Amino acid sequence: MAQGNLKVIGELLAKHGILVAFIIFMIVFTVLNPRFITSDNVLGVVRSSAILGVMAIGVTFVVVSGNLDLSVGSMMSFSTIVVLDLHDKIGPLLGIPAMFVMTMALGALIGFLVGYLKLNSLIVTLGMLSAIHGLTLTYSGGKNMDIADKSGTWFSFFGQGEILGIPVPILLFALLAAGLTLLLAKTPFGRKVYAVGGNGVAATFSGIPRARIVFYCYLISSFCVAMAGLIQASRSLGSQNTVGQGLELQVLAAIILGGASLLGGSGTIFKTVIGVLILGFIQNGLLLIGLEFYVQYIVTWVIIILAVWLDIAAKRGQLWSPIA
Repeated sequence: MAQGNLKVIGELLAKHGILVAFIIFMIVFTVLNPRFITSDNVLGVVRSSAILGVMAIGVTFVVVSGNLDLSVGSMMSFSTIVVLDLHDKIGPLLGIPAMFVMTMALGALIGFLVGYLKLNSLIVTLGMLSAIHGLTLTYSGGKNMDIADKSGTWFSFFGQGEILGIPVPILLFALLAAGLTLLLAKTPFGRKVYAVGGNGVAATFSGIPRARIVFYCYLISSFCVAMAGLIQASRSLGSQNTVGQGLELQVLAAIILGGASLLGGSGTIFKTVIGVLILGFIQNGLLLIGLEFYVQYIVTWVIIILAVWLDIAAKRGQLWSPIA
């Protein structure tokens, strides 16, 4: 009887461990510090998590298709620097779409190399991480970028504005998440993404254009990175040229935490959003209980290990290996 109950609990945690963990984290931090659950703090955490979240929901498409994208941190730095520079040169009305085109061109290049030339996504995006970082430094001349007239521009709306009391970054995050959830879960394209990630060879023999699907996934990812760069630039109206450095690891952590398999074929936008929020609330909770900010890196590592364990457990239907 006890063994049967343990099996049921194991199956429950394997399937819904991410939601259980999220609830537990919220309860623990609320007990340790009642300020944690106040509306101002919750809204602040979601707002600060919006940039990471926007990037993560785009990269989810790449991961579900069976690939990786380690270039998104450098790409976000590039998009932020470019839109800030173009703001003063040609104005935000032209600068914003120009930045999106330039950023998505980088995504298209990666998509071509991985999708059509069938190069290893880890190697390609790891190389692009360095290449785009170099491109950003070259573009900026190695200097940080600032808007000249910070008080006389409407550009700050995307990062600092509010609509009906809700911060614009949260609204952009929510709208993008809702739209891409429908695209991935309710459209033929989304089903093809899952098919390609689950078994690329079988998908190809079924008539699914694997190369084109992978290419579009990287385009979607780069679009989301450009949106994140826009929010970041609008929030501070200035930026270092390394602002996105290291974010690629946090993005992957959130996606893995959300239950997406690095082998492809599984994952949802909703659970990625939950993964992003868990990371955000953990970082905030650690600070509220008095721990230094760098402790979050250790905690993030522990969370990734637990998430990978739950991912493997979900595939075999139990928490422990049957041959252990």
